Amino acid sequence: MTEHTPDIPLGSWLADLPDERLIRLLELRPDLAQPPPGSIAALAARAQARQSVKAATDELDFLRLAILDALLVLQADTAPVPITKVLSLVGDRAAHTDVIDALDDLKQRALAWGDATVRVAADAGTALPWHQGQVTLEESSRTADQINELLAALTQSQRDVLEKLLAGSPIGRTRDAAPGAQPDRPVPQLLSMGLLRRIDAETVILPRHVGQVLRGEQPGPMQLTAPDPVVSATTEADVDAAAAGAAIDLLRELDVLFDTLGTAPVAELRSGGLGVREIKRLAKTTGIDEPRLGLILELAAAAGLIAGGMPDPEPSHGEGPFWAPTVTADRFTAASPAERWHWLASTWLDLPGRPALIGSRGPDAKPYAALSDSLFSTAAPLDRRLLLGILAELPAGSGVDAHRASAALIWRRPRWARRLQPRPVADLLAEAHALGLVGRGAISTPGRAFLRETADPAAITAAMTTALPKPIDHFLVQADLTVVVPGPLERDLAEDLATVATVESAGAAMVYRVSEQSIRHGLDVGKTPDWMHTFFTNRSRTAVPQGLTYLIDDVARRHGQLRIGMAASFVRCEDPALLAQAVSAPAAEELQLRTLAPTVAVSPAPIGEVLAVLRSAGLSPAAEDSTGAIVDVRTRGARVPPPQQQRRPYRTTPRPSNETLNAIVAVLRTVTTAPFGNTRVDPTVIMSLLQRAASERATLVVGYLDAAGVATQRVLSPVAVRGGQLAAFDSASGRLRDFAIHRITSVSSFDDQ
Repeated sequence: MTEHTPDIPLGSWLADLPDERLIRLLELRPDLAQPPPGSIAALAARAQARQSVKAATDELDFLRLAILDALLVLQADTAPVPITKVLSLVGDRAAHTDVIDALDDLKQRALAWGDATVRVAADAGTALPWHQGQVTLEESSRTADQINELLAALTQSQRDVLEKLLAGSPIGRTRDAAPGAQPDRPVPQLLSMGLLRRIDAETVILPRHVGQVLRGEQPGPMQLTAPDPVVSATTEADVDAAAAGAAIDLLRELDVLFDTLGTAPVAELRSGGLGVREIKRLAKTTGIDEPRLGLILELAAAAGLIAGGMPDPEPSHGEGPFWAPTVTADRFTAASPAERWHWLASTWLDLPGRPALIGSRGPDAKPYAALSDSLFSTAAPLDRRLLLGILAELPAGSGVDAHRASAALIWRRPRWARRLQPRPVADLLAEAHALGLVGRGAISTPGRAFLRETADPAAITAAMTTALPKPIDHFLVQADLTVVVPGPLERDLAEDLATVATVESAGAAMVYRVSEQSIRHGLDVGKTPDWMHTFFTNRSRTAVPQGLTYLIDDVARRHGQLRIGMAASFVRCEDPALLAQAVSAPAAEELQLRTLAPTVAVSPAPIGEVLAVLRSAGLSPAAEDSTGAIVDVRTRGARVPPPQQQRRPYRTTPRPSNETLNAIVAVLRTVTTAPFGNTRVDPTVIMSLLQRAASERATLVVGYLDAAGVATQRVLSPVAVRGGQLAAFDSASGRLRDFAIHRITSVSSFDDQ
C-alpha cells in the first residue's frame, strides 16, 4: 500500500516562502509584478498562466527544460512526483547535483513547487520547444550525418509520412503503429529505422532530432551537459590587437562613407531604404564590399550619423528624399577614436535589426533593402548579448567558430534554436569582429568591459584606448612617391597628409600616393610649396626623394597663374597669353568670359563653376579672396538635420526596483485570500482561473455584471475560453452560454460555498 502524497497548491506553497524567496521570484519573472498582484492567490494564478509560463521558460537552458520535460513525463502536472523518480528517470545523463540545482532553479521561478515531491503547472508542457517527452524518452546518440544518410534512402511514401508530421503536429495516429502491423508499410519501416517512435499501438511521434534535420537545422542539443565551444586559444594581447585593427578600419570606412554621401547623397526608395543598385554603386565608389557596407550603413543610421531628408545644399538630380550625413556626423568625427568606437559599439549592441539580411530574399521573395524596416528584429539585441555573454565566460583568448558557438548558444537557449543556427551565428560573429568586440574568435578586453552591469562609458573607452596602437608622428616616403603609414597617425598629421596625398591602400599600414592632382589639391586649399617641402622633410623617416621635390615645384610653378575672384567671378593673370588661352578655350564658352584688360577677364558664372570648367580644360587656376590670398572654395559636403526620432530603438522590459519588490511582497503578506477566494481579481488571474477550471472540469461561482449593469452570481461549468468570451454550462438556464470575460467581477470554487 503506497502512502498518499498531499497535493499542495502553488498559492499555499508560495505563502510559506520567506520574503527573500518571493522577491527573488519577482526578480526572475518581472511580468508577475506588472501590475502588482493583489494577493498570494492572484500571484499563484498569474504564475501558472500559459503566457507567463512561456515567458519564464524563455531564459532556461537545455538541462532545466529537460528536467521540466521529465517531470511532465512523470505526470507532475496532475499529481506530485517524488524527486527520487526524477533522478531515476534522468539516470547518468546528468550528475545528480546538477539535476537538484536545476530543480531548485525551477522552484525559484515557481515553474515547479514542493519539497520532497514536485508539482508543475498544468500548462507547463506548452512552454517546451518540443513535444512533451521528446527529450526524456528519445535516444540522442545519432549524428546529423547518420540521420541524413537514413533520410536519403527513403522512398517517396516514407518521406511523405515524415513531411506530414513535420508540417503539423509531430504526433500522428495510425493503425500501422501496432507492433504486428504489415512490415512493408511506410510507418512500420520508419519505426524500424528509428525515424519514428511508437507511443502506443495507434500513435507515433516524429523524433525531435529527425524533425530538426528535415528543417535543415543542426540537431541538438544532444546532451544534458553544456558543450564546449572553444576551438582555439591565443593571447589576450593578440585578441586586443586584432580588435583594435578592426576598429581602426571601421572608423576609416565610416569617414569614407561620410565623404561619399556628403558629395553625392543617395536617393531613397519610395518604400524606404536604399535599392540594390544604389548599394552596388556606393560599394564601388567607397571600395567597401557590400555586406560590410550594409552593416556600416545600418550602424550610421541607428547612431543618427546619416539620415534621410533634403540635404543642404540640395542635389541637382532627383526629387528626394536623400540619404546623407547629418550634422551629428561632424561632432562624431571630432571625437577621439576610442569615443567614436564606443558610440558605434553601443549602437550595434542595441541595433534592432539584422544587417546580414541585406541583399537576401525574404519569405515574400523580395530582397531585404538596406536602411529599411524589413530588417527590424527585436530578438537581434538579445542574440548579440547572449553570444558575447558566452564568450565572456570563457578564459581570456579562447576562440570559437560559428558551428561550435551555435551549439553552445542553442544549449543555453533551446527556445531560440531556430535563430541560433550556424549561419546567423556566423553573421553575428562577423559583425562582432568588425566592431572590435571580438578578435580571433575571442572576446576582446573592451568587449568584456561592455558587458559589465556597472560599466562606466569612461572605463569602456579607456579599455579601447589601451588596445589601440599609439598614434605616430611620422611616415615613410618612398622613391615611387608613395607614402607608407605604419600605424594610426596623429589627427592633425593625418589631416595634413590627406591634403597632399590620396589613399591608395587601406589597412593597418596605409599607403598614400602623392601625384600632380594631390599636390594641386594642397595648393588649392592654401598650402604653399615651402610648407609642403617642410612637411615632408620633417615628418618622413626616410629621405625625401628628388622626384617629389621636383613635382611640388613644377606643379606650384604652373598653379595659380590664373586667379579667379568675385565679380560674379573674375579671372586675372600676369601672363596675357595664358589668359587669352583660357578665354578662348572651347570648354570656357559657357562661362561667357569677357576680357576687360590684357590680364583681367570677368564671367557671370559663380567662382566654383569657373574653377571646374577651366580645370577641365587642362589649366591650373586658383581661387583668391579680396586680399589676393588663395582660399579653399570646395563645398563642405551635404548635410541633413538629425532625425527627430531614432529608427525604432531596442528597449528591454524595465525590471522593478528592489524598493518596489519589497513593497509588493509587504502587501501580499497583508492579504490572505484563498486561491478561489470570493474577491474581485485582475483580468490575467480571471483568465488563468477560468482556463484551469475548463481543463479540470470544475464548477465555479462567478460574479457577473449583465448588460444593464446588474450584479449577479452564477454557477458555471467552464468549457472553453477564447476571444474574450467564456463558453460555460449555466446551471440556471440548463444550457451552454457565452459570457464576456470583462464583465466577470469575481471567481470562487463551488465546493467552497
